Amino acid sequence: MQQASIELNRTPAVQYLLRIGDTCLVLAQRLGEWCGHAPVLEEDIAMSNIALDLIGQARALLMHAGKLEGAGREHDEDQLAYLRDERDYFNLTLVELPRGDFAFSVLRNTMVATLLKLLWQRLATSSDAEVAAIAGKAVKEARYHQQHSGDWVVRLGDGTDESRRRTEKALKQLWLYVPELFESDAVDAEASASGLGPAWSELRDPWHAEMQQVLDAAGLAMPKEAAFRSTGKQGVHSEHMGYILTEMQHLQRSYPGGVW
Repeated sequence: MQQASIELNRTPAVQYLLRIGDTCLVLAQRLGEWCGHAPVLEEDIAMSNIALDLIGQARALLMHAGKLEGAGREHDEDQLAYLRDERDYFNLTLVELPRGDFAFSVLRNTMVATLLKLLWQRLATSSDAEVAAIAGKAVKEARYHQQHSGDWVVRLGDGTDESRRRTEKALKQLWLYVPELFESDAVDAEASASGLGPAWSELRDPWHAEMQQVLDAAGLAMPKEAAFRSTGKQGVHSEHMGYILTEMQHLQRSYPGGVW
């Protein structure tokens, strides 16, 4: 008998934390696909280590979000990671896109790490002491992720004709999903009003400024903002999300309560 889904308590605070935690979790799942497939051994290890950092950040946030669901409604991090329906995940659509080639992955890592670094910096002064403590550790990891991936973007963009072509293609594909990063709604408004964390729209200008520096160094032009709006943060995902969840949830769904 397959394990049933949990019923999530969708309070604004829970959704706000899950947007960050789910983004980390799903990107880690994508990065895990590089294990044994990176172009050089050192990068194979680096990608895996970044994925592990992101899983640690996701675990801390999901654990805390579960506590915020309220007495009698609490779920632990494993239940939140593996037993939600697709519409109860609130990650950025950007991170659920297929792995792509190496240029695609390092550019996506740079974009997400830049966002997370700026977000963790602001969350370090959160009114929620637990969130502030999580941010204090996570910001150090995000700085490294940004630097490591950004260095690769520069190397590829300013490299061979083939590496530049692939990086330009990845930039065009990924930039379609940038507007979603900074869309604000009632969840953001509640988090900002309570002091839990900033509205993501407040990060738009510094994010663009830091990404501009990376793209300038790589000799790449920043694309114009697209009219398209993805909606992963609202729980409405691309066709790729279901495949990710099928892989992630298989053991928990098939063997309820199973342990090693």
